[in-house]
Amino acid sequence: MKRRTVLGAAFAGALATPAGTARAAGPGPSVSRQQTTRLDAQAIYFVSYDGLVNNNSFQKNGLFTYQGCQYAGWYTSTGAAVIGRRVLGGSSWSTVTLAHRLKSSDSHNVISMGVSRTDGRLHITMDSHSDGFFYVKSVAGLLDDPGATPWTSAVLGAVQTSLDGLPLTSQFTYPQFVQTPEGGLQLSYRVGVSGNGRNALAEYGGSGWTALGEWSSSTGTYTSAHGSSTARNMYLHGIDYDAGGRLHAFFTWREQSASVMCSSGGIANHDTGYVHSTDRGRTWRNDAGVLVATTGSSDTVAVTDSGLVVDSLDPDHSLMNQESQWTDSAGLPHAIISYVPGRFGQCTTDYVADRTANGRAFHLRKNSAGTWQKTEIPVALNSSQRTKLVLDTYDNAYAVLPYGRIAGASKASGYSDWALLHDGSGLNAFGEVVVDELRVRADNVLSFMYQETSSGTTPSPLHVVDFALPA
Repeated sequence: MKRRTVLGAAFAGALATPAGTARAAGPGPSVSRQQTTRLDAQAIYFVSYDGLVNNNSFQKNGLFTYQGCQYAGWYTSTGAAVIGRRVLGGSSWSTVTLAHRLKSSDSHNVISMGVSRTDGRLHITMDSHSDGFFYVKSVAGLLDDPGATPWTSAVLGAVQTSLDGLPLTSQFTYPQFVQTPEGGLQLSYRVGVSGNGRNALAEYGGSGWTALGEWSSSTGTYTSAHGSSTARNMYLHGIDYDAGGRLHAFFTWREQSASVMCSSGGIANHDTGYVHSTDRGRTWRNDAGVLVATTGSSDTVAVTDSGLVVDSLDPDHSLMNQESQWTDSAGLPHAIISYVPGRFGQCTTDYVADRTANGRAFHLRKNSAGTWQKTEIPVALNSSQRTKLVLDTYDNAYAVLPYGRIAGASKASGYSDWALLHDGSGLNAFGEVVVDELRVRADNVLSFMYQETSSGTTPSPLHVVDFALPA
């Protein structure tokens, strides 16, 4: 008999609330720190692209919860890839070291994990930035009944350089595993390079992987006040199913040509766009519901398509890519974006320094009337790095800012009452954190992985901290 997992039950419960039906008013946002556990006393540490390989917030999922256990992936001080597991609430982690070592000091080469609910397998991709990837698939049922199977490298499986024989691409970056409503698993990834790449999907249904193909375009002409660009890539803020089965994706465009910027020291990202799919990523529609792309065809989402932009911004404000998104209980999309507002000037000349000095995060969302609204979060970033968005069971919003600070806003206020709830004290976190998105939905706990600040290449401790959200 097939077991019903904790996450599966939570998902089924979410489906019982039809999309478009608001939940009853509940308590406002709050966080209560529960415990901190240490994954590694000496995790690998090097700063690359202003980030750490163990704590890039776009990892999906570097930390996740399933069937009463939490899983984490990281690299040790020697570069060995490790997967850890603990019982929720437990203080100790059991670890398995994979037969793979980090090949270069590149913070893009993250570990991402996913679960195929149809067969209880753990899937892992790692160590790739515009080149070949590494993949591990566990034995069936491993995650359905974790106490019944020894936690060893044998049950995790061999390290492969394809998806069970499916090669995908030789220019692979940004793997993100997404569970489908039916219990299958999809893998989102980029083909190509920064400034000239396309988003693609592959799908696992239990018997093997299938490449669905590319769904975004790198071609077309974009013209700013300064110049034009004819190549780009779409950077996703996320890719997630809501309770009703709609697939949502916020994004920003990164232009290849620096001529579109007022200064070459900026970053060539512009505009926040949004698309969705009602057929598991086979076709894509803009906010108005107009078909704009068919996956695997020549008609993919392009910068020249109409109706994509939901928040307009030129390339002169150091808009961050790959920030964060969530969908609420009514199936409405929310995102966090961040940039240097115009009140601090109309031309950033050093995107790291300017974002650190003047960057702000914004909560962008679609309300029940179908209108897009944006609220500035009144907490200075003091960092060039990304913020993660989480919504609790009452649809209150939380922004997990760099250094492990947490701000919150209530649904009851229309998300107008953003305030700092936790100042990050005692963490000594480097910057970005990796949020366990599935645990928020499973037991209403905000759990994130962070690494302590170090210097040079001196290894530092890696932790997971848990905060209770309103019950």
